[in-house]
Amino acid sequence: MPQRRRVLAAGMAGLFGALSLPGRTAQASVPHGGLDKLKLVNLSHVNDPATTNVFPGDPAFTLETIATVPEDGYYLQFVREGEHTGTHWGAPGHFNEGALLADQMDPEDLFRPAVKIDIRKKAAANPDYAVTIADIKAWERRYGRIPGGSVVVLWTGWESRWGTPAFPNLDENGVIHQPGFAIPTIEWMIDTGRLGRQGGTGTDTFSPDVGEDGSYTVSVLVYQRHRISLEIMANLAKLPTTGAWVLAGGPINRNGSGSTATIFGLIPPGAD
Repeated sequence: MPQRRRVLAAGMAGLFGALSLPGRTAQASVPHGGLDKLKLVNLSHVNDPATTNVFPGDPAFTLETIATVPEDGYYLQFVREGEHTGTHWGAPGHFNEGALLADQMDPEDLFRPAVKIDIRKKAAANPDYAVTIADIKAWERRYGRIPGGSVVVLWTGWESRWGTPAFPNLDENGVIHQPGFAIPTIEWMIDTGRLGRQGGTGTDTFSPDVGEDGSYTVSVLVYQRHRISLEIMANLAKLPTTGAWVLAGGPINRNGSGSTATIFGLIPPGAD
């Protein structure tokens, strides 16, 4: 616990300093002030078997009441679910053999600056839309270069489909149709340092991959080094385009591929 506190304190201290990169950069810093000036928003769905869309092939999600206050003096539920059920984060070992697993990650890997890219209109017109390098460059012309080590969050609008068959959006062959990153875009973001040792991607869909790409190539690339992926996020309207940080919290399972999570957005005054 002392080590975790020191790391979190260091991360919070970093929240109050600018990430220094040459040229104009989308800022991941806050004005001078106390932590009480930060706004905290929940970027997670409530885990409810009645509304949770489960990735095809994953285990069913159930909640069973096994103790009640009248009968046992306390209330307790038994939770059965996969590690990537509902809002969750993934560790590098989720897609890369021998890579870091949840209990091998550093606490600061789960506390990162974030930028949000709004592709709702393009995703509405084409559920298989793949974000291009040109899309990223256009975003940067308006907001500045993506800070290294950031989580790059796609706001696709898929949250509105949550709890319905329109979320997995399966065709007659059982293929998922959801927007994501094009493979060359992720390769370029890695090659240029926009996705560095830490950071990663975020999305309100199942994953950063375009749904019809069964190779999961984008995930394989994202889930390397200390990078993570935040998936099935919610309330992205409340996450600023730049200036916020994200914190993923949840159980750390031994040899975990990630974890179901409560993902928080930490928003400083003046964030865009």
